[in-house]
Amino acid sequence: MRWAVVDHRLPEDLEASLLGGPVRYTRKELETLSGIDEDSARRIWQALGFPAPPDDEVAFTDGDLEALREIKELLGNDLIDEAMVVELSRAVGQTMGRLASWLGDVWLRRLSDQLPPDEPLTPDLVMNVLAVTEELRHPFERLMLHGWRRQMAAAGLRAAASTTAVRADPSVGITPLAVGFADVVSFTRMSRRMDGASLAEFVERFESSASRLVADRGGRLVKTLGDEVLFVATGASAAADIGLDIAERCEEDPEFPRVRVGLAYGEVVMRLGDVFGTPVNLAARLTATAHPGTVLIDGGMATELNGSAAYDISSLRPRPLQGLGRVRPRVLRRAGRSTRPGDRSAKGSDRD
Repeated sequence: MRWAVVDHRLPEDLEASLLGGPVRYTRKELETLSGIDEDSARRIWQALGFPAPPDDEVAFTDGDLEALREIKELLGNDLIDEAMVVELSRAVGQTMGRLASWLGDVWLRRLSDQLPPDEPLTPDLVMNVLAVTEELRHPFERLMLHGWRRQMAAAGLRAAASTTAVRADPSVGITPLAVGFADVVSFTRMSRRMDGASLAEFVERFESSASRLVADRGGRLVKTLGDEVLFVATGASAAADIGLDIAERCEEDPEFPRVRVGLAYGEVVMRLGDVFGTPVNLAARLTATAHPGTVLIDGGMATELNGSAAYDISSLRPRPLQGLGRVRPRVLRRAGRSTRPGDRSAKGSDRD
């Protein structure tokens, strides 16, 4: 298949098409017509990830005006205040920015794959890709809306489940969760041997495989960092299975890299889809401590899994972890799974 350049629309015409209409309002006009004051409008716009344009620059569309009017209507609800709108706008801006960048990368890679090796990627061809993207905008928008609804339903079920725990405090976003990191072994050295395309393919394969493994066990992938994924689960056993699945994946799939995994359980703060707190830091430190192919857990996870016949848990000697003091890691394995000879499971440590 070859991409045909269907037209040569000017950038401003294509921009108007992608935005759903031409730019026609200055910032001052937008604020006056929407009824939102200057400071509030600026905070919302910047929370979405955009710089505030000069007062006299025509930079906003009818869609921007409609969005601000809807925000104005939302602010009339007793459950909504400006701080909440700004917070959610920031979450939307970060999420949509990453998604748009990701989609653009996918389209450009697809285009590059269709070109002969000696044919360069030109501005005209890039504009053509953007035009095709615009033509497919409606199916993508429906897909995003459906995905958002499904994720909202899943988030609601998780929130309902978390409130049954005594320590949960949804009012400030504090809830007990199992947190896990999975880190690719020797990624820096491995990446030096790859060209850009190979590295991008490797990262995409790792992220997509890890995402499937997390979803299959009912967990949530919080974020990916190229050579590392952060995930959470409401139950310790679900997190344990996710960690073990990821650690063992390379035995079934030779293209999946060897990883090390760290898991911790405790109260975390949930904010803008991310998680913070001691369990997050502890899981990260345990991941850095683990040997390739192994899963280390903290005492909180060990307590939650206590009595389960599905796992074998063995303690290691306590060791200092940066910012956390002395911590006793535990090695997590599936019940009956033998230890590989010479595997001590944690860097620089011996079993008790």
